[in-house]
Amino acid sequence: MSAPAISSALLSDCVTVAATSVTVTHPELLATERMDAVVNAAVFGSSEEQEYARWLLWEVGQHVGVRPASIHDLYLARGAGKTGGYTVPAMNIRAASYDTMRSIFRTANALEAGAFILEIARSEIAYTEQRPSEYVAVIIAAALREGFRGPVFVQGDHFQVNHKKFAVDPVLEVDSVKQLVTEAVAAGFYNIDVDTSTLVDLSKSTLDEQQAPNYDTAVDICRFVRAAEPDGVTISLGGEIGEVGTENSTAAELHAFMQGFQRVLAHQAPGMAGLSKISVQSGTSHGGTVLPDGSIADVALDIDTLRELGEIARATYGLAGAVQHGASTLPDSRFNSFPAAETAEIHLATNFQNMMFDHLPHALRTEIYDWLLANAKDERKATDTDEQFFYKTRKKAIGPFKRQLWALPADIKQKLADAYDAKFSFLFTQLHINGTKAAVKEFVKAPRLHKVFGAPGVVAAPDDADLSD
Repeated sequence: MSAPAISSALLSDCVTVAATSVTVTHPELLATERMDAVVNAAVFGSSEEQEYARWLLWEVGQHVGVRPASIHDLYLARGAGKTGGYTVPAMNIRAASYDTMRSIFRTANALEAGAFILEIARSEIAYTEQRPSEYVAVIIAAALREGFRGPVFVQGDHFQVNHKKFAVDPVLEVDSVKQLVTEAVAAGFYNIDVDTSTLVDLSKSTLDEQQAPNYDTAVDICRFVRAAEPDGVTISLGGEIGEVGTENSTAAELHAFMQGFQRVLAHQAPGMAGLSKISVQSGTSHGGTVLPDGSIADVALDIDTLRELGEIARATYGLAGAVQHGASTLPDSRFNSFPAAETAEIHLATNFQNMMFDHLPHALRTEIYDWLLANAKDERKATDTDEQFFYKTRKKAIGPFKRQLWALPADIKQKLADAYDAKFSFLFTQLHINGTKAAVKEFVKAPRLHKVFGAPGVVAAPDDADLSD
């Protein structure tokens, strides 16, 4: 099927395409099986079909009000005390993304939720084989399929500088992050977490000296991001003061980073918008700590750290507050503590992947694990049990098994949908984002941004699958 035939064959009864102009004549028909076919073309079609389907989804979304947007103004409103009492979930969807995201938008509709983020990290882009333009297209398709309307917040998570590569060639490594920024912003990522915390130098004697490589590089990337912004968009930027899985962050470290960041930014680019939030370390690790039997160890989460640093971030620097990473595998009883502590944002990823693997047909799971034994054996530690090895490495099989994970049997898909609906409903309620559609409507601007089909594309940025998730 040629690219234009995607429209004429699948959307002719609800969408009119004239040259580069798209008009939706029957929006209610978008929430049908028609959308399933378009998103499959956007992900698995030929390169020509992918390009056209992704463009079509973008333009349809722009027309009906499903538009990628920045959460920056909502976060600054929170920093000013105009909104709060909830924690925004930022969810990394690695596998079977369309069906999983459909569950998120179903839940959002049911709960009148608007303050939630769909994100993907630099590492995940590589090992899940989801480039930014694909990720945005799938998000828009899932929202349209479920009849969702409103801004959608797409975030680049852990746009991280690899400290080993930085030590060899800092310019080249930072440029690779900037290339990813260019690709992501062009796709519709209007929220980006810049992670230069890997550069903190604990060998230095003062906190300012320790944080200087962090804030200097963060300012450099911030200025690059601001230059790439579309008209009418101020991209929401997050910084990070402590690498997830290391020592807990302190108030003194927060002040050292923020004072340095603001000082350097004001000197280099007076008046330029800075950060809207700050990520801190409070005792968690990405994916949790897996025990020999495959279960997850208890986490000594320090909620007081989140509360204290969040208050400082708002009162002193006007940010939305502190951001919690690596939280999806926490016990269910812990999630309502985040809005109680006014945590601005929480990042959730691994448990959604775990749910997927728990529901896989035995034969497919066995095939994936056999693939890992052959292709990920170098990542196995001598002390790892099979359970630990598979748990830590199975994310690396998501890309190679992408088609199979999208094409699960109907009964498995339904069981997964039911499980995801229950999980997202629980999380959204515990994090108090039910009813936040009103706050999003009040504070967030989502300008209509037209794209021209066939315009020169953006070169894919270099991959690095071994960074933080």
